[in-house]
Amino acid sequence: MNKVFRSSLIIMAVAALTACGGKSGDNSKGATTTQKEAERVKVLTLQNERIAKTLELSSTLEGYETMNISPSITGHIEHIYVEVGSRVQKGSMLVRMDQTQLNTTRINLASTKTEFDRVSALKQSGSISQQVYDQTKAGYDQLVETERFQDQNTFVRAQFAGVISAKNYEDGEMYTGAPILTLTQISRLKAIINIPETYFPLVKQGMKVEVESDIYPGTVFPATIEIVYPTIDAASHTFQAKLNIPNASEKIRPGMYVRTRLGVGEVDAIVVPYQSVLKLTGSNDRYVFINDNGTARRVAVTLGQRFDDRIEIIPVEADALKAGDQLVVTGQARLVDGATLEIVEN
Repeated sequence: MNKVFRSSLIIMAVAALTACGGKSGDNSKGATTTQKEAERVKVLTLQNERIAKTLELSSTLEGYETMNISPSITGHIEHIYVEVGSRVQKGSMLVRMDQTQLNTTRINLASTKTEFDRVSALKQSGSISQQVYDQTKAGYDQLVETERFQDQNTFVRAQFAGVISAKNYEDGEMYTGAPILTLTQISRLKAIINIPETYFPLVKQGMKVEVESDIYPGTVFPATIEIVYPTIDAASHTFQAKLNIPNASEKIRPGMYVRTRLGVGEVDAIVVPYQSVLKLTGSNDRYVFINDNGTARRVAVTLGQRFDDRIEIIPVEADALKAGDQLVVTGQARLVDGATLEIVEN
């Protein structure tokens, strides 16, 4: 009986030890599973490089001057002398408006001039006071100015040479205020380019720019920076410059998409392997990863000039990248912000 009892105790002890051992084993396995594994990556220490900098920017061409033909007097349109596509010279007649107001003013002006001449003669002989003379002259001068204004807005002429690019009325229609015509200059064009703020100290009025269009492969249209706008856009961190583009051949036209190249001399820049720059899915945002004391730190960048398999990067936040930082160049596609890194030597 005692032997049976002792055997039972032994069996129960073995079972308890087995159960405890199993639990201990499971806990150890669980701890191993939850431990984060470091991502094995290679890094490159960043340094500033001196490069001959050329900015490549896109823009849309505009007529150097564009004018909506909108007379300052209302009424019927008697006649429009041009059609869309008509080429006109400075001073060419474009529109003749209803002449009723102008003719009435001219009749009043003729009568007032006669009265003014009579008063002037009496003034010289001392027969009238200075006050009467001044009042008559003021009325006459006012009608002269009114007649000039109405003449300009009844017989509307081109203020510069160009092409009629829009026509919104026909003869006999009532002019309601919307432009009758649009006159566009195409022998000279302009374009507005947006330049990263980093280059503000380097861009000057009078600098030469090359303009290219895919419509004319290999053809370069010379341009000049005419105006450098004095402020920086706080949202995009860019500033604008206005290009003056001679176009005597009239090959390029307003509305065309063009690329511009602007040399800004030698600058210090960060140039990295192209494959180290990642693109955010579903957008055009670019970013890189930096080794921050063994942790991956994501840095948003914009792309600059490309040199074969290397490319200039510009941090969106000015102090986010600097010489001496370690850029992840291999294994970056597996990373997320804050991931633990294991640096692998080359």
